[in-house]
Parts: sequence; structure tokens; C-alpha cells
Amino acid sequence: MYTDGACSGNPGPGGWAWVEPDGPSASGAEPQTTNQRMEITAALRAVEAHDGPLEIRSDSTYVVNCFRDRWWEGWLRRGWQNSQRKPVANRDLWEPFVELVRARGDVVFSWVKGHSGDRWNDEVDRLAVAALKALQNGGGAGRVAGATPAASPGESGASGVSGASPTTPLERGEASYQQGVAGHPLVVLGHQPPELGGYEDNPWADAIRRRLRDIIAAKAELSEDLVVVSGLRLGAEQLGAEAAVEAGVPLVVVLPYPDPDARWPAERRARFAGLCAVATTVLTLQRKAPETTAKAAAAMTRRDAWLARHSAEAILVWDGEDQRLARLHRSLVDHLGDDVWVLDPREVR
Repeated sequence: MYTDGACSGNPGPGGWAWVEPDGPSASGAEPQTTNQRMEITAALRAVEAHDGPLEIRSDSTYVVNCFRDRWWEGWLRRGWQNSQRKPVANRDLWEPFVELVRARGDVVFSWVKGHSGDRWNDEVDRLAVAALKALQNGGGAGRVAGATPAASPGESGASGVSGASPTTPLERGEASYQQGVAGHPLVVLGHQPPELGGYEDNPWADAIRRRLRDIIAAKAELSEDLVVVSGLRLGAEQLGAEAAVEAGVPLVVVLPYPDPDARWPAERRARFAGLCAVATTVLTLQRKAPETTAKAAAAMTRRDAWLARHSAEAILVWDGEDQRLARLHRSLVDHLGDDVWVLDPREVR
């Protein structure tokens, strides 16, 4: 995949793009950004959009050297400070990107000299600039050309950017991979069944569901366009989805890959299918199911990063001790600030 970013003013309006040689491409724009942020965004979006072994070719040494020279190791060791002990610039983009690449383990980065006659580097540059110009001409921030065959170099339409990715209507908004969930999306995440009383129905889980229902109902009073987003993972995620249904709030399901419930017991699969059936939208982030446990874990990391980026608020059912959820909590706070609400399940018993 070739990736590139463009910016007018630095800071100023910017565009990003990725292209698969002789294959699909995607691009988008932001009204106020920097060239480095657009370079990171382009590479991040390319990795998110493709599963399986991947080589990212970029003319940005900032992007390539982070991974090729393993800058990120020092950032993590120093608590996201650079070698001068100052906060790492663009951490909000780098942190989910680093987590994703580390979890996958099948992404490599190569530098290509810009404007040197490389066919696909020139093409991805054209797409990024076209997205920027479309924004400046009134095309709107975040306009995306998603999963469409890339034009051959020198060929383009009137604007050089195809239309936005198709979306599925919601009762109060819409959802797509690139643009997220419209309205006021509230994501519910947290512990799995072993920490919530077990896999069978139990009074503790019922009490947590009721508390989530009350919280969601109260938030719906404040935000008329509230939408609850859930990945339907066993535990807090399913309890949050059921609480949304009970509260009469639209439910959007975001799955990491097709049929994540394939190995669940029949009763749990039926509950999963029932929630998908009542959801206004079911969005699947990856085209095919992972072949290994490691790839499944990487897909879950990508899903968590997507949810953090595309939500307005989050409820995390967390006892404050589980370290995986501690990392998720940090990621949510980085993206959402004070709009992350922790529900300690021990206080609901």
C-alpha cells in the first residue's frame, strides 16, 4: 500500500490517501491539521483497512522511521515522552497506530522518495491533494473515497475524488467504516463474564445491566440523538447492548470481523443473533475472519481503536485493576477526555 499526506499552510487544511497498486484506494480531508498528521493518518487508515501481511510505502521518514527504527520503543519506555523528555507530538494518532502494528506483527514500512517518478507514489500524492482541494472547494471535511479502483496516473474525474462510502441508514443517523456513527455515539466496554459472575445469567450481571440501562436512559434525556455502540463481546458489551434495547435507545453493532461468535455455545449465539437483528446497523470492520488467535487479538485491538476514535462518550465497566482494561481506559481518555465514565462492577453487587 502506498500512502501520502498533503497540507496547505501546515497547519491548515489537509488531505490523506492510500492506494493499492491496480486496486482500491481511499482518501479524506480535515479542515485544520498538519502535514505530519496527514502522513500518519494515511498510513494508519491503510493498515486499518487491510488484514494480512502488509507493506506500507511512504515518502515520510517520520512515519517509516517510527517503525523501521523502532522509535516507538523509546516512547513507550519513557511514558510517551521523546528523547528530550517532552510529550510525543501527535500521540493521539501514534498510540493507536503503534498498538495496532504491534498487535498484528505482519506490517512492515518502506521509504520511497517523493516526486521521483514512482508511479504509485505519484498517484497517492494526487489523491491526497485532490481530497484537500475538494475540501477547499466545499466538499466537506472527512470526505472519503473508499474501496474504489484507483485511477491510472493522469486519469481523474472532475474533482479527482469519488463519492463517500455507502452508508446504512439509522433511525437517528448513519454508520460507515471511514466516517463512524452519526448522532451522539456512546460505547459500552469492559469486563468479560468471569469477572461478572460467570457465563450463565446471574443476579450480579442483571444488576449491572439495570445500572447501565438507567445510565443510558439518563444520557438519552440529555442527548436526543444518543446511539449506543457495542461490539457484543460477552460480558459488559452485551449487557450494554441489552440495556440500550431496554431503554429504547438505538443500537449500533460494530464487529471486528465476521461471525466472532462462531465458537460460542448455541444459547449465546442465539442471544448474539437477536441483538444483531434489533440493531439499526451492524458494521463489520474486517472482511474475513482471522486464521489464528494472534490475528484475532490484533483485530480486537483494531476494533477498540476504531471505537475510541468514533465515539463521543464511553462507559467502561472496570474494577480499576485489570491491566488490559487499564490500557483501554488510557486510550479512551486520550480520545474522549472527561467523557469516559467508569462503572465499578463491585459497587453494583
